[in-house]
Amino acid sequence: MSDRPLVLDADGTLLRTDMLLECLWAGLGRAPWATIRAALSHLGDRAALKAELARIAPLRVDLLPVEPEIVALAEAAKAEGREVALASASDASLVEPLAAHHGLSRSFASDGDTNLKGTTKAEALVAAYGEGGFDYAGNDTSDLAIWERGADAIVVGDPAGATARLAPDHTVTHIPGGWAWRDLMRALRPHQWVKNILLVLPVLAAHEFGLGYFALVALGMAAFSAAASCIYLVNDLLDLEADRLHPTKCRRPFASGAVPIGVGMAATVALAVIALGLGALLGPAFLGVVVLYMLLSLAYSLRLKRLRWIDIATLAALYTLRVVAGAAATGVEASVFMLIFIFPIFVTLGCVKRLTELTLASGDDRLPGRGYGRPDRPDLLNVAILGMVGALVIFFLYSFSEQALMLYPDQWILWLALIPITWWLTRMIRLGWFGKQDYDPIVFALKDKRGVGLLLITLAMMFYAAGLWEEWMIRLGLI
Repeated sequence: MSDRPLVLDADGTLLRTDMLLECLWAGLGRAPWATIRAALSHLGDRAALKAELARIAPLRVDLLPVEPEIVALAEAAKAEGREVALASASDASLVEPLAAHHGLSRSFASDGDTNLKGTTKAEALVAAYGEGGFDYAGNDTSDLAIWERGADAIVVGDPAGATARLAPDHTVTHIPGGWAWRDLMRALRPHQWVKNILLVLPVLAAHEFGLGYFALVALGMAAFSAAASCIYLVNDLLDLEADRLHPTKCRRPFASGAVPIGVGMAATVALAVIALGLGALLGPAFLGVVVLYMLLSLAYSLRLKRLRWIDIATLAALYTLRVVAGAAATGVEASVFMLIFIFPIFVTLGCVKRLTELTLASGDDRLPGRGYGRPDRPDLLNVAILGMVGALVIFFLYSFSEQALMLYPDQWILWLALIPITWWLTRMIRLGWFGKQDYDPIVFALKDKRGVGLLLITLAMMFYAAGLWEEWMIRLGLI
């Protein structure tokens, strides 16, 4: 049994995250301009950058995800009476409270002038414990300089083949690290891509059913899927602390530490390139809509989602932009009536989203990172009903328009179609009020069999009013 001190690295070893990147994203969420100025001012001075970001956005170290096996090693060492210390290149203003939170007796850290990493950290530990006088747990290639001057090595992951390189001269304990692609895919939220089916609405409304149109819509959906996943990653990185305080969102890949923040940043850039590349391929109009969608989504993540009612209007605008994008991708005109009709529907669904969250909330406090609490449920219900009524009135008025009379000769069937539309919207509001649906109403709507049935009935009635069923049956030789 060794009586040597056990020294733990923080970022990537004790913690399943990186405190510098944590501070960067927390700062972008709380004080974006100050954070950007700090990053640009101290780009070549890591120690000063870490100190300034920690000042702008101090972290709750008790919420940071830990590596269970390292915690177990630390507890076992403490039980043996060994000193357990924390040595990190992160700033002392974070490292010291982190060490105190985990009951570690000593800490070494960067101080704004010195970046305690690699050989600098090795010199500090040798000065404190002597050559070969400590065991060290780390995870980075820069830790090779420390392992070589310590005794036993605990290697998280296998940076630069460290396990094999150290084995001849050291006792090495290997702890698997890394991340899984499936966890990154979870962060992309591919189940949310189903919302991009909204891009097909202009084609359906214009009765354009050629394969060429649907191929363009498919490319547009791919672009919007990449754009949406890019913003989901940004949103998750900005919301790390709020997610860790949430009963279910705490299991998200970045909040839980399952995927490193750096990997998320690289994936964000790659998805943005894909979205903009496909957008450019589909033409300047579609590219403009994609850029607007991404900018508005980013504004929503940074600020707008925290503002009462503005957040719901923004959500409705983001859904509506998908419909505009479908028109831009295919060259099919999206009528003003259609856009005016769907916007209040999306306002209703935005209210349903908040109603669901508040109904499922455990207390009356405002939701983390949102401007609503349970007492706001009646107001949200009223706005949802107003949105529904507004959409129905606009649909009724549309039936008298010149375009509707041209596309739908059997006007009275359009009026009948108001019945399943009303039923569907009422059902969505009721399920949201009682907390019986998904946190995202669009995703729920496309999985809800009864709701999908009502939407298909509505679509079938509109096709019948347009005379399309008869035309298709004639083409098939059925009549």
